[in-house]
Amino acid sequence: MGSLPYNKDLGTKQKALTINLDPPIYGSFAEIGAGQDIAAHFFKAGGAAGTIAKTMSAYDMTFSDSIYGIPEVKRYVSEQRLKAMLDHEYGLLIERLAGKRGENTTFFALAGTFSALNYQRTNDGHGWMGVRFQTQPGGIPNDVIIHVKLKDNENNLQQQAVGTLGVNLLFACFYYRDKPLDFLLSLMDELSRERIQIDMIHFEGPEFNKVDNRLMSLYLVKYGMTDAALFGPDGKNRQASEVLYKKHIVIVRGRFRPLTNVHVDLFKLGVEQYKQEPDVDKENLVVLTELTLQSLKERDADESASIDEKDFLDRVDILCSLGQTVLISNFHEYYKVVNYLSKVTKQKIGVVLGYPNLEYIFSEEHYRDLQGGILESFSSLFSRKVKLFIYPTLRDGEILNTSKFTLPPKLIDLYEYLLANDKIADICNYKEENLKLHTDKVLDMIKEHQSGWEEFVPAEVASIIKERSLFGYAGEETAVAE
Repeated sequence: MGSLPYNKDLGTKQKALTINLDPPIYGSFAEIGAGQDIAAHFFKAGGAAGTIAKTMSAYDMTFSDSIYGIPEVKRYVSEQRLKAMLDHEYGLLIERLAGKRGENTTFFALAGTFSALNYQRTNDGHGWMGVRFQTQPGGIPNDVIIHVKLKDNENNLQQQAVGTLGVNLLFACFYYRDKPLDFLLSLMDELSRERIQIDMIHFEGPEFNKVDNRLMSLYLVKYGMTDAALFGPDGKNRQASEVLYKKHIVIVRGRFRPLTNVHVDLFKLGVEQYKQEPDVDKENLVVLTELTLQSLKERDADESASIDEKDFLDRVDILCSLGQTVLISNFHEYYKVVNYLSKVTKQKIGVVLGYPNLEYIFSEEHYRDLQGGILESFSSLFSRKVKLFIYPTLRDGEILNTSKFTLPPKLIDLYEYLLANDKIADICNYKEENLKLHTDKVLDMIKEHQSGWEEFVPAEVASIIKERSLFGYAGEETAVAE
């Protein structure tokens, strides 16, 4: 067992056989719910006796509860259930086999709990999969956990996809673990985005001390494995439906480069105004800050421009330190992010944005790829329980808000309809002095070591920038008068 160069052409059968013929690797497979195909690959590849200690499936809920315990929330396809499976199966391996063969064995437990397409095709296939594994005999185990959306339109095809993914995951744990990006990309070997989407991955353990799970979220979106990924203030990757299910959601999109007093004002007032809506439950609310792939590139950069990972983590460090839950997305248009969120909640969604983004939303040029143009996009954006909260902007000495929004004649009636139906509202009680502040100017001041930039950002943000030398900050001794 050892690191291998990534080979995307290595087939599922060859991966399974490679593991079977690697003497130290030995463990258990536990697959509950739909799909029992992972262990089957190892049996069919040959030499499975050298790898498999046990395979099992507890399809019935009562049997599952008797083995893994009764879950606090009756959701059997959940991260909670997966972790209970890993705890139980890995614990049994150590209890029963460590004394007998622990000196020369690296144990693993692979678990999966899935809901594939039902007979009536009324559900969305998805599931959780994880591996707990040693890299040295007697060593501290590591965990890799993923959440997967199954996109095939046939149950048996979804089961096959789960089987292939399971082999890819186990192979990556033992042979690509020191190359996180190769690890991630290899999960899609012999699969495609049209078949599965991986929207959450979490690495934990001594082998992954240098892996930043937030960066893994970015990679999931950047490399097209999903459209959006989520992580909490603790930096741990989260699965969107588990965080947002049946929640009231308010989302604030920005570049946050860096987070300034304008962002704080917009954020605070927008969220408070959303909470005052009569159909919003303040006790059942999730606030998201969204970074899009486009916002992570330099302003005015072309589509091929690369993303500065250090710069991304700089922004995330600040957002997480302020207790924010961060959504990384490839949704350049607002209707796409609303459509995404509407799949996990039927509650009201608030979108807090600046006046220039309202102009963007009403620019027809952005919808040329839609057959129905701007009306098709608006059917997704406004047909649901959605309300836009608009923060004003200062332009040429004039404060612009929803009452001063100019439009082509053919869109005026549409805009007036949305205003009349309470789909768009101004953010009130803003601090007028903040409207003179431009984020790019603050960033330039930090990079160019000019003094005085601290007054334009919250005190805690200034402290973080200085402590961690973010955004090119080089210390007090290099600061010069503006």
